[in-house]
Amino acid sequence: MKTILHPAESRGHANHGWLISRHTFSFAGYYDPERIQFGKLRVLNDDQVAGGKGFGTHPHQNMEIISIPLEGDLEHKDSMGNTTLIREGDIQVMSAGTGVSHSEYNKNEDKPVKFLQIWVLPNKKDVTPRYDQITLKKENLHNQFFQILSPYADDDGVWIYQNAWFHLANLDEGVKLAYQLKDPQNNGLYVFVLEGEVSTVNLDLQKRDGLGIWEVDKVDFNAKSATQLLLMEVPMDS
Repeated sequence: MKTILHPAESRGHANHGWLISRHTFSFAGYYDPERIQFGKLRVLNDDQVAGGKGFGTHPHQNMEIISIPLEGDLEHKDSMGNTTLIREGDIQVMSAGTGVSHSEYNKNEDKPVKFLQIWVLPNKKDVTPRYDQITLKKENLHNQFFQILSPYADDDGVWIYQNAWFHLANLDEGVKLAYQLKDPQNNGLYVFVLEGEVSTVNLDLQKRDGLGIWEVDKVDFNAKSATQLLLMEVPMDS
């Protein structure tokens, strides 16, 4: 088993006034040659956007883009004709493929919106751009790893063009769970603690800590407090 620890305070930091962002991997003005990506997981941004502000229309190409709102309401518009609102409990995905433009704005003027922006490198390029969005039921996340993303359109959650699986869990204090990798021969697991504290592979992880684990079949977790976890299983070839 191999691991790489990314403590919350070690992440890149950008404060643009209207946008406060923490970058687990190199992004925009933050560059660390040791932190380009974890396998096919290229971007993990922890964003907070001020009331009424947002990202103007901008393009993407050949990237799988996943947004996970944590607080507030985020308005999305894109060149495919979608105008939607995503909020806590929703999962949004775009396959940028041959090219797509979109904008993201805080719908509310009086409070920030917080969300994770995640990019995964695709296994198929120049596909027709696509968009999907789902709403999760909180009870499905209670004390279990609930699948929110996979490579399959007919499976639980959204799907992307990559051999990847994402799971969310809301764990009570003292709960112990194991995650079995879907493809342990080729994939690794990136653990991101949204809230709380969890013990895994002899490490205690706190809020917003990240941990990459690979060359392993199964990973055990022990919630030291009420904990919210995001698990991202991705191919390790770069």
